[in-house]
Amino acid sequence: MLERRMDNSTKQAFNVASAPDYLPLPQLRALQLDRLRAIVKRTYERVSLFRQRCDERGIKPDDIQQLEDIRHLPFTVKNDLRETYPYGLFASPMEEIVRLHASSGTTGKPIVVAYTESDIALWAHVMERSFAACGVHPGDIVQNAYGYGLFTGGLGAHYGAEALGATVIPISGGQSDRQIMVMRDFGVTALCCTPSYFLHLLERADDLDVDWQNLPLRVGIFGAEPWTDDMRQRIEQQSGIRAFDIYGLSEIIGPGVGVECTEQDGPHIFEDHFYPEIIDPESGEVLADGEEGELVLTTLTKQAMPMIRYRTRDITSIHTATCPCGRTVRRIKRIGRRSDDMLIIRGVNVFPSQIETALLQVEGTMPHYQIELSREQGLDQLEVAVEVNQDILSDTVRGMEELHQRIAQAIERIIGVRATVRLVEPQTLPRSEGKAKRVIDRREQ
Repeated sequence: MLERRMDNSTKQAFNVASAPDYLPLPQLRALQLDRLRAIVKRTYERVSLFRQRCDERGIKPDDIQQLEDIRHLPFTVKNDLRETYPYGLFASPMEEIVRLHASSGTTGKPIVVAYTESDIALWAHVMERSFAACGVHPGDIVQNAYGYGLFTGGLGAHYGAEALGATVIPISGGQSDRQIMVMRDFGVTALCCTPSYFLHLLERADDLDVDWQNLPLRVGIFGAEPWTDDMRQRIEQQSGIRAFDIYGLSEIIGPGVGVECTEQDGPHIFEDHFYPEIIDPESGEVLADGEEGELVLTTLTKQAMPMIRYRTRDITSIHTATCPCGRTVRRIKRIGRRSDDMLIIRGVNVFPSQIETALLQVEGTMPHYQIELSREQGLDQLEVAVEVNQDILSDTVRGMEELHQRIAQAIERIIGVRATVRLVEPQTLPRSEGKAKRVIDRREQ
């Protein structure tokens, strides 16, 4: 197995990357307050929606005198990004914006996020700290199988690994046989991808008679979808690596909001840049550390598109005990569920209403459909059953095939995920007098 040792210069770089995680608490809290006051002032002056909501509450930036005063500020929710699409929440002029990314929106239009040059540097910085927390160090070879493109996954990991001094292979997603070949031939020591895709790689490697125990791979940084400790145990037992959970979301920065350390007991939030709160999802009241509720994040240093008290809809709690690793930035418990109906399919956020939008764009379909999720060979499978007009069912085989193709293309165009489409006769799918059951999730069965 390939061994990598750090000389004094690489050790120094590794330690510098980790240093902000260990700030003494009084220094960390003072830094957070200074940054909070500055970002509230910037957002109030430059983002009309935030200023309007503060004025309605009678709040001015100078009213923020201590960290606890953050609870008086208005929340930001995902729908705010939709309603101000595309640039309405920017706090920087376009000439200062160097990057735009986007994630799925429920109406077919994406959620747009922006970065200044300093924001890109921030993203690289927190991802560098993420890799360091997982035990990746200068000289490691990192295979980055997160997607490169409009979604925020791939580029953030790329920058962070390079900043740490690792060698990056920007392979992106897909082409599983090639992934395994590169991993073996290039001596890869760390891998970034979704946990479900890694399970697929494990199964494909067995088909190819590749023995994971003989590979130098030792670290997996897995995110972009919920995964359980049972899945971690399966991954580690089958592959012999250590599997770490990384947390992030596009609206805040992308991956790198938080990550597990070598204790593997919940992600540390890099709260010198992303201030965490836990609230009651119903009342919005702030809960104490240790109580379960909805995670709310405030970006303390992001310039282009600051998010003040952004409701993530992720349900978790903040650990009350200090982590044995010595980091002073707090940990949250592993995200296991959300307070809304969002689905995560192959690392992509998908809403049932998006699929409904796609179906209604295709002539011949009826507003009755059902989504079924399953998992085959470690990969999420999406099937959409849709009722079509009787006239369509009586059409030629070619006509049916063309309709099938148009529906599949419409779904993929809106959600970015390929689905299996099943056309069914009218009155085939179950009806309900209450809320329709649109989703059947068999992935954990």
